[in-house]
Amino acid sequence: MTVLPPGSVAPQFTLPATPDQKLSLADMRGSPVILAFYPADWSPVCGDQMALYNEILPEFHRAGAQLVGISVDGVWCHAAFANDRKLHFPLLADFEPKGEVAARYGAYRKIEGICERALFVVDREGVICWSYVSPLGINPGADGILEALDKLNARSPAQGVLP
Repeated sequence: MTVLPPGSVAPQFTLPATPDQKLSLADMRGSPVILAFYPADWSPVCGDQMALYNEILPEFHRAGAQLVGISVDGVWCHAAFANDRKLHFPLLADFEPKGEVAARYGAYRKIEGICERALFVVDREGVICWSYVSPLGINPGADGILEALDKLNARSPAQGVLP
């Protein structure tokens, strides 16, 4: 299975963000959304990747974008990881049914039972405008995300901002 390419409508989802709160893609409609699927909370590469995104979160916000991390780990694991890494964006639990959302994006590794290290930038209307899969052991960084957000904002400026 390959990840959904640009031009695909992003599959809708609602996933737990905390033990008592859920977040839907529809909740974020109207602004670009960065979906960062990753294999596991406590793996070294995932920790580095999420820490990098946390560090440059202000750049994502300046582009009008919201960031969410998604893995098959449960909400309590996410809570401990986010607290340890001082993350300031939601981590969503694609825990049960395991990997269902990741599979809809073509980003689930069924044999290993984990998400691919896959990135998606979804535009304000819910269409994927950029996607990328990195090898599991390599932090994909943020350059591709930032370039996709720049292109997206060049073609449709954020509401209330004059071009």
